[in-house]
Amino acid sequence: MQNRYSIRRLLEILLVSFLLAFPGGTPLAQTSHDVTATMIDNWMSELSNWGRWGDDDQLGALNLITPEKRIAAARLVRTGVSVSLAHNYSVDSSLGSPRPFDQEISTLDTPGEYVMERVSFSYHGNILSHLDSLCHVLYEGKMYNGYSKDEIDAEGCHQLAITDVKQGILTRGILMDIPRLKGVDYLPPGTPVYVEDLEAWEQQAGIRVGSGDVIFVRTGRWSTPEGAGQGSAGLHASVAPWLKERDVAMVGGDYANDAMPSGVEGNFLPIHQLTIVALGVRLFDNLDLEALAEEAARQNRWEFMLTAAPIPVEGGAGSPLNPIATF
Repeated sequence: MQNRYSIRRLLEILLVSFLLAFPGGTPLAQTSHDVTATMIDNWMSELSNWGRWGDDDQLGALNLITPEKRIAAARLVRTGVSVSLAHNYSVDSSLGSPRPFDQEISTLDTPGEYVMERVSFSYHGNILSHLDSLCHVLYEGKMYNGYSKDEIDAEGCHQLAITDVKQGILTRGILMDIPRLKGVDYLPPGTPVYVEDLEAWEQQAGIRVGSGDVIFVRTGRWSTPEGAGQGSAGLHASVAPWLKERDVAMVGGDYANDAMPSGVEGNFLPIHQLTIVALGVRLFDNLDLEALAEEAARQNRWEFMLTAAPIPVEGGAGSPLNPIATF
């Protein structure tokens, strides 16, 4: 059994190496790092998935997670070890203003002993783990698939809300551990991650990102010492065509996914704009990938079954959640 597994693993590594080396295998790998606001505007139409799954589609790239993809993902479970990808929700007021998470504990004055609580928080931002819905970002007054900003009012998003993901997510997840690739504990804040980094990780890990996958790009944010610098490490805008080429279903990171500063004048979060609005790709922000990285390294396995289920808040522009990787 061990010999058969080793041979299969070797074949997988050789296949990935061939695909990465083949001249026609990754035509977008050489995308320039010099991305301008005009290029971003052009990519909004050139990379667009609008209409790909119908004019009324609201699932976006989640359409790529087919029943067959879910079955294949379930077969990845071998050891049964599960790891949370969420950072603990903190009531520490020093993390941000307004306070990111408020918790009020009380006891019931009734027969028996019960502890009750009320919580409130604003999860968008750079602290709490959450999933962005497709109504979270607009471009020129439009959301994904051409839905108008008029579909958003004080009651929430009437189209593309987080309830579109109520059935949950189950697919193959892939950890792309860029600090491990570079032999460091973390990427300094502001460090961009390029296509060549992602493909170098594929070659080192012996795995290739494919249709319907969710990739998690670790920058080591939660290993970064205080005062290490401003901004956040994350994907460079030039990665967007690669995400389209590979038909990635979702993207997750341990910060905002975008490198900040973005390097694109006049565009603060180009990855957010291109993925959510043009590609219909939802984002997991502010995850904690440290435990995942440790377990993946221990098992020397960088793919796993991913499960995640947001809170189905009607009209919600996103949701806190606790994604789980199961090996």
